[in-house]
Amino acid sequence: MKKVITISREFGTGGREIGFRLSEKLGIPFYDKEIISMAAEDSNIAEEVFHAHDEMIREQERVNHEYVSVNPFSVLYEVPVQDQLFMAQSQIIRRLEQAGPCVIIGRCSDLIVEDGFHVFICGSMKKRVERMQKLKEESTRKMEARIREIDQRRRDYYQYFTGNEWGNPRNYHLSLNSGRLGVERCVEMILACLETDEK
Repeated sequence: MKKVITISREFGTGGREIGFRLSEKLGIPFYDKEIISMAAEDSNIAEEVFHAHDEMIREQERVNHEYVSVNPFSVLYEVPVQDQLFMAQSQIIRRLEQAGPCVIIGRCSDLIVEDGFHVFICGSMKKRVERMQKLKEESTRKMEARIREIDQRRRDYYQYFTGNEWGNPRNYHLSLNSGRLGVERCVEMILACLETDEK
């Protein structure tokens, strides 16, 4: 296994779990929220700022060009906050790519990692609601609204930084419906595709 695997996912599809299981089977590192800690340390921007803006674009920032205080000699100086955070995380993702094979979840990593294997995980709303309700007790209506909101944030974030359409199969090597296939079958199919890709 020589390539970095990136996993983009609709909320509630188990994309993170698929990525984690994949990393275990391949014996390679797994990165999701860890990228935030690494980027915060690297950029001297508080980790809380990264968490508050994780994979989302706030309309207020687009209008007001909100800034955070950074070293004036930094390349991030006087850049809108969401752009600073994206740049900091992108630098970490590129560094991880150079370090060798790993699994990276979200954060436009499919566009940042040029020579990777890019996967998109989707699922029906019904299956996603059912999955999330096992993790958190919430009415179907509230859970569906939450899923739609997070999906929209991810879509806006992806569009803003890449100019591409989030979830469009043309942007990925493989698109899988975890609601139909199940998490384990998705992992198996990705592994099978990776073996073919390596030949």
